[in-house]
Amino acid sequence: MPNRFVTLARNENQALGLGRFAIDFLAGRLGEPSDAVFRRTELFHADAVACGVSAIAAGTNAPTLLRREALEYVVDPVSIAPRHRATCFGSTVSVRPEKAVVANCAAVREWDANGTNFGYNPALGHVAGEFGHNDYYPVVVAAAQLAGCDGRQTIRAMILLDEIRGRLAEVFALRKYKIDHVVHGAIASAVVYAAMLGATAEQIESAVGTVVAHYIPYRAIRAGHQLSDSKGASAALSAEVAVLSAQRAMRGFVGPADVFRNPEAVFCLNEKPARPNESPFDLVLATEGDDFAVMGMHFKLGLYEHQSAGAIAGLIDLLAANPRLLDDPAAITRIVIAIYEPAFSIIGDPAKRDPRTRQSADHSMVYIVGRLLAKALRTKQVGWGELMLMPEDYDDAALADPLTRELMAKIDFRHGGAEYDAKYPDGIPTSLDVEHATLGRLSSGLVMYPAGHSRDTRHDLGGLLSHKFRRLASLGVRDADGLWQRLDRLGERNVDEIAWLYDFEILGAEPRTS
Repeated sequence: MPNRFVTLARNENQALGLGRFAIDFLAGRLGEPSDAVFRRTELFHADAVACGVSAIAAGTNAPTLLRREALEYVVDPVSIAPRHRATCFGSTVSVRPEKAVVANCAAVREWDANGTNFGYNPALGHVAGEFGHNDYYPVVVAAAQLAGCDGRQTIRAMILLDEIRGRLAEVFALRKYKIDHVVHGAIASAVVYAAMLGATAEQIESAVGTVVAHYIPYRAIRAGHQLSDSKGASAALSAEVAVLSAQRAMRGFVGPADVFRNPEAVFCLNEKPARPNESPFDLVLATEGDDFAVMGMHFKLGLYEHQSAGAIAGLIDLLAANPRLLDDPAAITRIVIAIYEPAFSIIGDPAKRDPRTRQSADHSMVYIVGRLLAKALRTKQVGWGELMLMPEDYDDAALADPLTRELMAKIDFRHGGAEYDAKYPDGIPTSLDVEHATLGRLSSGLVMYPAGHSRDTRHDLGGLLSHKFRRLASLGVRDADGLWQRLDRLGERNVDEIAWLYDFEILGAEPRTS
C-alpha cells in the first residue's frame, strides 16, 4: 500500500489544521492505514491494559486513589443510553469521562512498562528525539464508549492519537526546555477526543489552545532524590485536562487561537521561528499506508526505563555466550556500562545509585542491571522471558536484596561520549563490559536495537509480548487468556463489545458494579 501524507506547514494555523485533519481522518476521507498499522496498535493497547490492570490489582497508590476518585463522579445511567458511558478498568459504573481517563491512564503508566517513542524520522529530517509513551488509549476508549464506536473506529482513533503525538515528538524536543513530554500527548488527546465526539475544527483549535496556554507541566515532576506518584501520573493528569478542555470547547469556551504560532506560547517562545508569523516546524502526518508513527514505537519487555534496554540486551547476550559468568557472583569484579545522552543524565543521576522507591529504582541503570544479573545468578537462566523484570523486582525486599546491592556497587556507569550520542535516537547505543576474575574482560559490543525496539529483527517479539501480557495480566485477573481474547483483534469488535470492553473483574478492585 502506498504511503501518503498531509503537511501542516509552519506558516499556517496548525491547531486549526489538526482539527480538520482529525475530522477527515476519522471519517476515512484521507485513506486507510495498512493492516500492519492496525495490528501493531492493537498490540500496544493490549500491552497497556495488562500494565494497567496489574497496577490496580497490586494496590499501587496513584491508580488506586484516582480510580476511587473517579467512582465518586457517577453519571446517572438512566440519563444516557446504556452503552454510551465511560468506565474505569474493571468496572461497569458510569463515571465522568475525564475521571475514567485519569484513572485508567494512571494505571496504564504506573509500572512505566508500556510502549515508547523516540521522535526520530530521518527521512524528513525530523529528529528532535522527544520521548513519549503509549499512555493515552483510555482517552480513545472513553470517547468511543460515549460516541458508540465500533472496534475499527476505535483503533483508527488510537492510530490518530499516536500519529499526532508521535509526529510532534519528531519536530519539537520539549525536554530541552525542561518541559515534560506529556504535552504532546495532551495535545493529541484533546484533538482526538473532541473529533470523535463531533466537535468542529474551530472547537478543536480552542481545546488545543487551552491545553497549551493553561496546562504546561515542567520536568520538576520527574526530579528529586526519590521519585513519586507525580512521575507515573503525569500523562494521566495531562489527559484529564485535555478531555476537560475539549468538553469546554464543545460547550462554547473559546481558547487561544493559532497557538503553535503564538509568540508567547511554549513553541515559539522557546524556539524562535525563522520568519514572522510562523511556528518552529512543519508537521507531517500520515494518511494511509504503513508509515505511521506507531510503527516506529517500541515495546518494553518488562519494568524498566526504556533507555536501559540496550544494557539489558548486552547483559543477556553476554550471559548466554558465557554461562560460566553464573557460577560465582564474587568472580564478577566490575561491570562497565557506556551510554548516550540524555540517557546517562536520566538513569545515571547519582541520586539513583541508592534507590529506595520503585519509581526511582525503575529509573536507575545500576539497579535495573544489578537486579537482572542477581536473578540470573540465582535462577541460572539467561533469556529475555525468564529474566523479565516484574513488579516483584521492585518491592521492598527486592530493593534491599543484598546480592542486588552487591552487584550494583560493582557497576561503573558512564557517558560514552560523542560516538554514542551520534547514534541516538536511531537506536539505543549502549555497551556493557564484564570484568571477571578468570574469564577476563567480556564485552557486549555496541548494542543498538534491543528486543522490543522497532528496528529489532533478532527476537520473537510476539512470543515475548505474549509472555509479558500473561505475567502481568495474571496479577490482576483470574483468566489472563480470557482477557487476551477480549482485547485481541480489537478492530473486529462491534459497538456493544467496545461499550463493555473494560467490564472484567480485577482481583481486589471494588466496586465493579454500581
